[in-house]
Amino acid sequence: MEMHEIDFLIIGAAKSATTWLQKSLLQDPKIYMPSPELHYFSRHYDRGDSWYLSNFEGEKNGRLVGEKSNSYMDTPEACRRIWEKLPKVRLIAQLRNPVDRAYSDYCMLYRRGEVGRDIARYLDPRQGAGGRFLNGGLYFQQLQQYLDRFPSDQLLVLLYEDLKADAHTQLSRVCNFLQLDGNVTPAPLPSKVKDKAEPVVNPTLRRLLRSLKPVVAPFRQSAGFKNVRSLIASEVQYEPLSPELHDRMADYYAAETERLGALVGRDLTGWLRGHSHEGERPRNADALHSRQDAPAERPS
Repeated sequence: MEMHEIDFLIIGAAKSATTWLQKSLLQDPKIYMPSPELHYFSRHYDRGDSWYLSNFEGEKNGRLVGEKSNSYMDTPEACRRIWEKLPKVRLIAQLRNPVDRAYSDYCMLYRRGEVGRDIARYLDPRQGAGGRFLNGGLYFQQLQQYLDRFPSDQLLVLLYEDLKADAHTQLSRVCNFLQLDGNVTPAPLPSKVKDKAEPVVNPTLRRLLRSLKPVVAPFRQSAGFKNVRSLIASEVQYEPLSPELHDRMADYYAAETERLGALVGRDLTGWLRGHSHEGERPRNADALHSRQDAPAERPS
C-alpha cells in the first residue's frame, strides 16, 4: 500500500453524522475504511507514513480506500500535510448548523464526564471563543484552507440538514463524487449511530471511576459487567441551550455563515434564526439541490 492509493478522506465536521456516513458507505463492498478514526494528519503525524499505511495494508484489492477523521477540518496543520502527502485525494466535508453542532459536541463531552454543567463557560462566545466547541463551527475558514491548495472538484460539501431530509440522495451524491461504478447506492442506516439519550453512568461518577477503566476493560462485554452498569446508568440530563445563549452563538457565527453560504452556493441564514428545528427541510432546498451537486467554486 502506498500513499497515492488513498482515494478519499471524510474530514469532518465533528457531530455532523460523519460516523453515519462512514457506516453507510461501508455497506458497499467496493469501499474500505478503517475504524476507529486515525487522526494521522492532525494528532498522530509523528507516527509516520508507515504506521498510517499499515491501517490499509492488504485492503485495496480494486476497492476505493479512504478514512474518516473529523479533526482534519479544525486542525490547521492537517490541511497542509494532506496536500503534501495526498494531492490527488478526494475530500468530503459534511457540515451542520454550527450552533447545533457546538451544543451536540458539548453534550457528548458532558456525557463522558470531560466538561462540567456550566454550559456558558464552553459555548458563550464571551468565554469560550477559541475553544474546541466554538472553533469547530468556523467552516468557512476551515474549507478555505483546503480550497487554497486543492482544486474545487476534489472537495464535496454536504449538509447534515439535507441528510435528515433525504439520506438516500445524500449518499448518491457521495457515490457520484467518488465515481463508484454501478448504480447501487448503500442503503441509509435505520437509526442514529450515536444516541445521546442512551442511558450512561452519571458523568460525575464516570470521572471518579476513570482510574479503574483499564482494570475493568477486559470484562466490559461480560453479562456481569453489563448488569452492574445497567443498575447505575441513567439518561443524562443535559443543561439546555437557552434562547439567550443561542442568540449570542448565532451572532458569533453570522458573518462566518454568510461567507460559507457564498462559497457553497447555499442560503444558510436559516441556521441562525432563533432555536433551530432539526429535521426540517432547509429553506429553498429544492432550488439549491442542483447547485449543491456541483463543486464549490474556488474563491477569487
